[in-house]
Amino acid sequence: MSGYDFRSPRLYVDAPLEARSAVALDRAQAHYLTTVLRLKPGHQVLAFNGRDGEWTATLAAAKRAVTLQIDAQTRPQTAAADLHYLFAPLKTARLDYMVQKAVEMGVSRLQPVLARHGQVARVNSERMRANAIEAAEQCGILLLPEIEPPVALARLIAARPAARWWVFCDEAAPIADPVAALKGVPPRVPLAVLIGPEGGFAEDERKALIELPNVVRLSLGPRVLRADTAAVAALALVQAAIGDWR
Repeated sequence: MSGYDFRSPRLYVDAPLEARSAVALDRAQAHYLTTVLRLKPGHQVLAFNGRDGEWTATLAAAKRAVTLQIDAQTRPQTAAADLHYLFAPLKTARLDYMVQKAVEMGVSRLQPVLARHGQVARVNSERMRANAIEAAEQCGILLLPEIEPPVALARLIAARPAARWWVFCDEAAPIADPVAALKGVPPRVPLAVLIGPEGGFAEDERKALIELPNVVRLSLGPRVLRADTAAVAALALVQAAIGDWR
């Protein structure tokens, strides 16, 4: 992303974006721009909505509202990478971190998965979305991932399209070299990365995953990683070996 403007404030807005239109900001966004950043009317910001690309906009203030006057498009909308991240829910702070990093790594769908040895059964979808927006705003990302409600692993397996390859992170994988394991995945296929709970998968869960077609068991090396660290490691490996880093 050479030459990209990282200095201008960047804001996600849930409204259509087109030249010469005006977008009213909610109270939190107005507070952030005018009180936290201390921007004045006339200051330029970047705006995106996940659909219409990225635009320059000018801050305008009125007595009862703060708005953005949309000026010109800086980048057209890009297509989403077909990469799903399937994960056992984590405790709040670690889940926040994981969501942010998954968005930075180009994930197009976040799917919490309930496995037998999981320690957390509920997730706050609105909090996940807020973290996804924050990561996208800070990193110049044009897309927001779909955020799905939690689903039991057995149900997820039963509904899995066979055409989507799953990269199943398993410390017991027979191939210790993760790059070598990924060589069996065809190029440009729909992908999903699955990481289990801190307590690991139950044996029958592991067996059900191994027996699926188009599944790669991936070892993440000789060290035991926390689930949020494993997310970054696995997604980096997948993007570098078979994803859009190539």
